[in-house]
Amino acid sequence: MIYLWTEFTNKIPENMFEFQQYLGFILFLTILTIGFWLMFFLVGFVQYWIGGSLIEMYKEKKAKRLAEQEK
Repeated sequence: MIYLWTEFTNKIPENMFEFQQYLGFILFLTILTIGFWLMFFLVGFVQYWIGGSLIEMYKEKKAKRLAEQEK
């Protein structure tokens, strides 16, 4: 058992990534994070936009119905 532990600890790589791979990974995480927060931000506006359009549609139908009743 001790033999296996010493074999494992001796084979730890010195450099896991090269510098350009590290920069690519950081760039990927940055783009992924920006995309996540952008979608999170836009979902709030889409809900507001749909809700507002539904309210306006309801008001237009109500106004049209009241105009027909007055005739």
